[in-house]
Amino acid sequence: MGGLTQLLPLILMFVLFYFLLIRPQQKRAKTTRNMQESLKKGDKVATIGGMHGTIDAIDELKIVIKSADGSKLTFDRAAIREITESAPAREVQL
Repeated sequence: MGGLTQLLPLILMFVLFYFLLIRPQQKRAKTTRNMQESLKKGDKVATIGGMHGTIDAIDELKIVIKSADGSKLTFDRAAIREITESAPAREVQL
């Protein structure tokens, strides 16, 4: 019984760290990963460096962003911080 009471604070501390630090970080990583997987041509995005532009081309690892002055820059997909405006959905015509 004495061994359990000595381990109880350590177990409680681990549970506290899990719910306050580890779990929220995993949720943020999941939402970021989902956002980066849902990128499509025409989305207006901001990079982690602060550049804003529109996605001109996209492949599995890289994204070409067209800025306001018309220049095109290539970034890694992981460099996209947020989607500021999503491209309108295209209608499928039969």
